[in-house]
Amino acid sequence: MSSATINHADAAPPRSRQGLVAHLKRYWQLWAMVLPATAFVLVFAYVPMYGIQLAFREFDFTAGLTGGKFVGLKYFQQFFESPMFATLMRNTVLISMTTLVLGFIAPIILALLINQLMHSRIKRWVQTITYLPHFISVVVIVGMLQVFLSPSDGLLTRLLASIGISGTNFLGDTGSFVPVYVLSDIWQHAGWNSIIYLAALAGVNTQLYEAARIDGANRWQLIRHVDIPALVPTMIILLILNMGNVLNTGFEKVFLMQNTLNLPVSEVISTYTYKIGILSSQFSYSTAIGLFNTLINFTFLVLANRIAKRVSDTSLW
Repeated sequence: MSSATINHADAAPPRSRQGLVAHLKRYWQLWAMVLPATAFVLVFAYVPMYGIQLAFREFDFTAGLTGGKFVGLKYFQQFFESPMFATLMRNTVLISMTTLVLGFIAPIILALLINQLMHSRIKRWVQTITYLPHFISVVVIVGMLQVFLSPSDGLLTRLLASIGISGTNFLGDTGSFVPVYVLSDIWQHAGWNSIIYLAALAGVNTQLYEAARIDGANRWQLIRHVDIPALVPTMIILLILNMGNVLNTGFEKVFLMQNTLNLPVSEVISTYTYKIGILSSQFSYSTAIGLFNTLINFTFLVLANRIAKRVSDTSLW
């Protein structure tokens, strides 16, 4: 008991300069191991934040990031008053929330189903099959969608035509774009995202299953009263993390799936920022849009964490 207390005291953060030096001397190997990751985050995550001020300045190529005229919230107001604002917000929220909800539930269901498989060889086979789509690039995924859903000779299109469903351009129809995007995203990532839930289920005490079976519990009751309660802490943490990306709809996939027919429902904040900033060279305006997007995501993250802490006493901080 006393040794554990001493070790805990030694590992505590130093409170003086001498204590800091002694702490670094004792644990320099650990700090050296953390240093590359810390440097990576600083260089690629925090240093670029210096360019945020571009959202409040009139960008001038000759003056650089800090030399332009300060214009305050001009570009934010321009975005809010833009005719595209309502459309962008509606499309982004619809795609993001649908992907978040269904993409959050699907891995949980898949993990619960895989956990019920008793035969180890079949279990490994199912896991491998469901993991593989995660390693397919976005470009290949969109190419597969175009092959399967082509209006003229797509494999799925022909299959639906054989049962009397024809005349639908799934990649051009505004009513089909979101379902195609969400379902293909779930197919690609559900297996990979289920790994963490399977790891949580692997840590469940087997005596709980034995006690439940002795009490006459069937498989559904085992899932309801043993598996799901074991997954709740993991589910809450992942949900909080996902809430930080509410408006971060995947740029690459949406952009590759866009065409003139589905543009009314496929134009989201990320693609609009790319077109405004890179293609139209309106750097200050696009920076303001991106900063607005980030602030909304951060707000959702903080609110989700606070709600989770009050409701379940499980949170990130």
